[in-house]
Amino acid sequence: MVSNRCKMAVKEELKKLGLHFIVVDLGEVEIMENLTSEMHDQVKVALFNSGFELIDDKRAVLIERIKNVIIEMVHHTDELIKTNFSVFLSEKLNHDYTYLANLFSEVQGTTIEQFIIMHKIERIKELIIYGEENITEIAWRMNYSSVAHLSNQFKKVTGLSPSHFKQLKGKRRSPIEDIGN
Repeated sequence: MVSNRCKMAVKEELKKLGLHFIVVDLGEVEIMENLTSEMHDQVKVALFNSGFELIDDKRAVLIERIKNVIIEMVHHTDELIKTNFSVFLSEKLNHDYTYLANLFSEVQGTTIEQFIIMHKIERIKELIIYGEENITEIAWRMNYSSVAHLSNQFKKVTGLSPSHFKQLKGKRRSPIEDIGN
């Protein structure tokens, strides 16, 4: 689940099944009832029919948690991370960063850093399109050391400079759930 709309859809599916939930958050659901294997299968099918996947594998769950922390930080929070992102991720998920990075790379076929960069670039596109901030303000907000660093990374990923991207009529953005997959 990568948006509030996704969370609402999951809540609706759980209500239809008569289940009571404590938490429905990005990539995480806590249900009050103890599920029988039959009810577990019903939840799995209902979520699948709504475009979601129930993940039982602990490694896959951890990968989803990594993705959700990154998405939350890049797309849904205006706070600046004061510490190194590897430290932040390690503390947030209560695992050694080297373990998280190796697991992520093994399963996803890309690094956590590349996944973060792809999401940051997508967020920068969004901010450019909104036009409420200039590139200097966007660089600061997205925690880049300089406008040049942001511009170089943006061009490396998109093939365009931020100013050229801004001039384009048909803005090329991607849905959050498609980034890095």
